[in-house]
Amino acid sequence: MKRKLQRRRGSRRALLKNLALSLILHEKIVTTLQKAKETRDFTERLVQKAKKNNLAARRYLLKVLRKNAVNKLMDDIAPSFSERQSGFIRILHLEPRKGDAAKMAIVSFTEKIKASTKEVEKSDTKKQIEKPKKVKNEIKTKNESKS
Repeated sequence: MKRKLQRRRGSRRALLKNLALSLILHEKIVTTLQKAKETRDFTERLVQKAKKNNLAARRYLLKVLRKNAVNKLMDDIAPSFSERQSGFIRILHLEPRKGDAAKMAIVSFTEKIKASTKEVEKSDTKKQIEKPKKVKNEIKTKNESKS
């Protein structure tokens, strides 16, 4: 039986989507144990779908996640789990939270995710395109020469 997490259906779906999005983008999140278990189930289904690596899977994932997360999931995360059938995500227990003694957990992927070469190439080109900012100094000298 799925956990309700003291939320209605819409807000529960939004919570799971946001937790899955954070997990995919940051590769590790800290949350309560019950949310971690639900996030694991939800995200493992998304990784299973991404492993198919076809247009239908990409369109399904775009309904659930943002474009940058779908790209990372299909280009970086899913290929690293090509050998595995399941068990893409692990949950590590932490000490209870001080405020309300809620059981806490770390949710992370079981294998290290290698960044794709596309991201490295993009970051290199951005550095080459940037120009020094001398525009402000030129504006000041024009204003000074007018007076």
